[in-house]
Amino acid sequence: MEATVTTANSEEKTWGGGNEPMGASYGKLMMWFFIVSDALTFSGFLAAYGFSRFKFIETWPLADEVFTHFPFMHGVSAPMYYVALMTFILIFSSVTMVLAVDAGHQMKKNKVILYMFLTIIGGLIFVGSQAWEWKNFIKGEYGAIETKGGSLLQFVDKDGHRVALADFAATLPEEREQLTRNKAKWFMSEPALPSYSVAEVQAGFKAHPELLIRTEVVTAEKQKTILSRAESEARLSQAHYVVEGANLVRNEYGSKLFADFFFFITGFHGFHVFSGVVINIIIFFNVLIGTYEKRKSYEMVEKVGLYWHFVDLVWVFVFTVFYLV
Repeated sequence: MEATVTTANSEEKTWGGGNEPMGASYGKLMMWFFIVSDALTFSGFLAAYGFSRFKFIETWPLADEVFTHFPFMHGVSAPMYYVALMTFILIFSSVTMVLAVDAGHQMKKNKVILYMFLTIIGGLIFVGSQAWEWKNFIKGEYGAIETKGGSLLQFVDKDGHRVALADFAATLPEEREQLTRNKAKWFMSEPALPSYSVAEVQAGFKAHPELLIRTEVVTAEKQKTILSRAESEARLSQAHYVVEGANLVRNEYGSKLFADFFFFITGFHGFHVFSGVVINIIIFFNVLIGTYEKRKSYEMVEKVGLYWHFVDLVWVFVFTVFYLV
């Protein structure tokens, strides 16, 4: 419907509107609206993460000590290497998406098929890598002790290198029974029991005088505080719970909020990547059967390309804020 202004001599058009305001189709405009709203959501999450990290900066885990795993290199410390590789793969998939959109503009079906396929493969590798990273994060590597006051204690040798609970914990003739809903008071329950009890960790620490305790407090030199042997024994006497890996309740790396934000922010982004892969697969098959050739337009590829670029850009911010800063 056109708005008009009527004068004494003529009728003048003021805005035709049509279905393409600002030269963009309805579908492309709606995609931009979604991207802007989703960008505000991610901005809120990252702002909350930054505020929490600043508030608990003294006990915040060091990323270089948390993300040290690399596939097929068990026991080799490779801090941030695999996260950097994941980032490169996702950014490269954004390049292939650009090439797919450009091929669509030129109506080159075979090239669109090739570049869409490479984009999908890159997305699947990233999602699989993120799942592998989650597995290692949840499982943990060294283990730690939580005190009655909620502080986290980690174990190191005289050179300051981390020592796993499995390397020194004693084996005591004691039986531990997991609380289940049919046995506990008021039908309480608890997660799976840790591999070692507090008593076994304390006995093993006593039998290894070369071991020391490292607290979760980070110094100005970005090093965690290592206690003397006497201080270590005193702190270990306050042990309350053995922590292995990470979950939404506690984690062996440091501040509990770190694991909460890690699962939520990377999980939310991973859901976006997975959704993008599914959408790309649908578009890919439409390209194969010639749907867009018949329409004489590959605009749909361009619209999903906008979403994919947004997902990649968000990961750059997540990677910077969560892993690098």
